[in-house]
Amino acid sequence: MATGTLEAIWIKRAHRGPMDPVERATVVAHAGLVGNADRGGQRQVTLIEGEVWDDLRARFGSDLEPTARRANLMLRGIRLADSRDRVLTIGTCRLRIRGEAKPCERMDEACHGLRTALASAWRGGAYAEVLGNGEITRGMSVAWEENDQRAPDTA
Repeated sequence: MATGTLEAIWIKRAHRGPMDPVERATVVAHAGLVGNADRGGQRQVTLIEGEVWDDLRARFGSDLEPTARRANLMLRGIRLADSRDRVLTIGTCRLRIRGEAKPCERMDEACHGLRTALASAWRGGAYAEVLGNGEITRGMSVAWEENDQRAPDTA
C-alpha cells in the first residue's frame, strides 16, 4: 500500500481570496476545512500532488508557488490519478475522492500556460468530500484506506 505525507495545508478566507498556509486545520464532515470560504457540496477539500508541482516549477520557474493552484492540501507520495470514489486517510480523517479538479482561468492569471499544463491526467489534482470530523497537521501520514476494493496504488 502506498503511503505519503501531508506536505502543506492552505485555507482560502474568501472567494478568489488569498490562500493562507497553516500548520493544522480542523476538518468537518460534509463541510470541509474550518475557515475555508468554499465549503459544502462534493468539493469540500481540494488536493494536489507535490511531485506534479515539482515538475511544474521545473517547467515554469522555481518562483511558481503552489498556492497558484488554489488547492487546500498538497500531498507527497500519493498519486491522485483515477482515484474517484477511493477513500484517503490523513491521520484519522477520511476523505472520499469525488473527481478530478479541472483548472480554471485563474491558473493562467498566475502563470501563462499553467492551465494547459494542469489540464490532463489529473495533474490539476482532485476534490473530495469529508467523511468525518478531525484535525490534520502538516507532516501527517496519508494513505489509501486499506479496505479499498480498487487496485492498489503503484506510486
